[in-house]
Amino acid sequence: MTKILHLVASPRGAESKSNALARDYIAAAKAKDPNLEVDTLDLWAENLPAFDGDPAAAKMTFFGDGEMDPAKQTAWDEVSRITKRFIEADHYVIGAPMWNGGVSYRLKHYIDIITQPGLLFGFAPDKGYFGLLENKRATLFTSSGVWAPGADTKYGVDFHSNYLQWWLELIGVTDVETIRYQPSLLTEDPQKGYDEARVAALELA
Repeated sequence: MTKILHLVASPRGAESKSNALARDYIAAAKAKDPNLEVDTLDLWAENLPAFDGDPAAAKMTFFGDGEMDPAKQTAWDEVSRITKRFIEADHYVIGAPMWNGGVSYRLKHYIDIITQPGLLFGFAPDKGYFGLLENKRATLFTSSGVWAPGADTKYGVDFHSNYLQWWLELIGVTDVETIRYQPSLLTEDPQKGYDEARVAALELA
């Protein structure tokens, strides 16, 4: 049985185009495969712990900086619990709006919690970073109000889809599909762009 983890990275609910595209994709995939399991993680409703002193110090012990003590271990156990939910999925569906050229702060917070040595990636001086996940895939639904592929830099720069692609490859997810709804506020008919993105999402499912 395939398990989808749906990461909701926009707080705008039904008004969010990235949320809507992700939902429509999942509904179509579920209609095709009724046995598909879907775990929805709304990052705006989830109580994500701060990645502060103890968890950060616990992380550094994997690089030989300090030792794991009870406080660090407790923090690391919480990080591991959150990451386990991510690891258990086979397919990641992420609806991600562009915020100030990058991803929303809740999505970045979640990524910073789970992207840990020994859990999602490894490191060796001779080979650098390497992903620990295998046989996973991801489907990204990206949206933005002004920036679009090919736009002049006066309309922004993409640290958004590029970042997500880099992060997924870092942790071992190399099968990545992206559907963009990025018509720009300069577009005369943004609804046409959305309709095309939705058709692409349904076909992909």
